[in-house]
Order: sequence, then C-alpha cells, then structure tokens
Amino acid sequence: MSLDLWLAVLVISISAAFSIWGRYQKTRFIHYAFKPLTMILIISLAWERVTAWPSFYGYFILSGLCISFLGDILLMLPQKYFRSGLLAFLAAQVLYILAFSRDLQTLSFFPLPIVLAYGAVVYLFLFGALGKYRWPVLGYITAISAMAWLAFNRHLNLLESGTLLALVGAGFFLFSDTLNAVNRFKSPFRPAQVLILGTYFAAQLLFALSI
Repeated sequence: MSLDLWLAVLVISISAAFSIWGRYQKTRFIHYAFKPLTMILIISLAWERVTAWPSFYGYFILSGLCISFLGDILLMLPQKYFRSGLLAFLAAQVLYILAFSRDLQTLSFFPLPIVLAYGAVVYLFLFGALGKYRWPVLGYITAISAMAWLAFNRHLNLLESGTLLALVGAGFFLFSDTLNAVNRFKSPFRPAQVLILGTYFAAQLLFALSI
C-alpha cells in the first residue's frame, strides 16, 4: 500500500478506537461523534478508490457503506428506531450481495451448509428473546449468511488480493453482527463493544480496500 493509504487506514483506526472508547464512557458524546466520523472516513476512502477504478463492484460496495452509515445513525437513536436501523443494514447486505455476485463464473456450495448451520444455531439461541423481532432478525441472518457465502465464492473464482480482503471482511461482519445480537437480546457483557465495533469497523474498512 502507498504511504497515503497507510495514513488513511491509520486515521480511520484512530477514529474507530475513539468510538469504541467513547462507548464505555458515562456520556455517549464521544461515541456518537466518532462512530459516524469513522464511517465517513471509510466512505471517503471507498469513494476515492471507486473514482480511480470505476466498477459496478465498487459502486455497490460504496452504496452499501452509505446505507450502513444510515443504519448506524438510526441505531444511535431511541429504541423505536431499531427496526428502521435493522432494515437499513438489511438493505446494505443486499448491496454487498450484489457486489459479491459480480464476475462469478461458478458457485461452490461447500461452505454454504456451514454458514447456514452457524446462522441457524445463532437464531435458535436467540429465538426466545427476540419477541417481535423474530422475522426481521431471521431475514437479516439469512442475508448476511448469503453475503458471506458469496464473498467466499468471489474469492474462489478470482483469487485476487481484493477478493481476499472482502472475504475476511465478510467474516468479521458476520461475527460482529452475531455478537451484537447476543449482546442486545440475550446476554449483555462488558467487553462486547470492543469486539462488536472492532470487527464491524474492520469489516467495512476491508470492504472499502477491496475496491
């Protein structure tokens, strides 16, 4: 990577660290300031890369990042906006699915049962605590599982450094959202935000770098 790109990644990482640290403070001001800022920086990086190397893949990833940013804002609002935030992230997953579907010549079904089994175990673990969110969460788990599977297939087809970054990012995203669901609906625990936000920001950054 070039020096400019290393500096961009460093700045994004520092902003992400402040967002995570702010999540543990009594006032949420720092978190509410740096979480959107981190996504804006990632979107700016993606915009710079997609304008340098235009592609349908890049535009889908950029759009997914922008919709994720909207989802972040909605999830920072009162609880009544949670469903809207979840729908925004579902829309982002659809855009990532469209991105990872590009340039696929063949599909490998090898990892699909593993991904689906993982999603099913998580859903069944959460089921009793989901209440009115059972169907939205089921839809989201299905979408993010499909996203991870297609990211695997795209890397298997193209075997490029960018597809590897996207595959690792998809794994981080799946882990982050799983842990977020467990922390929100089932068993909250103090270190959760470090793991949830750390892998979330890493996933979005890797998606941007995959362009």
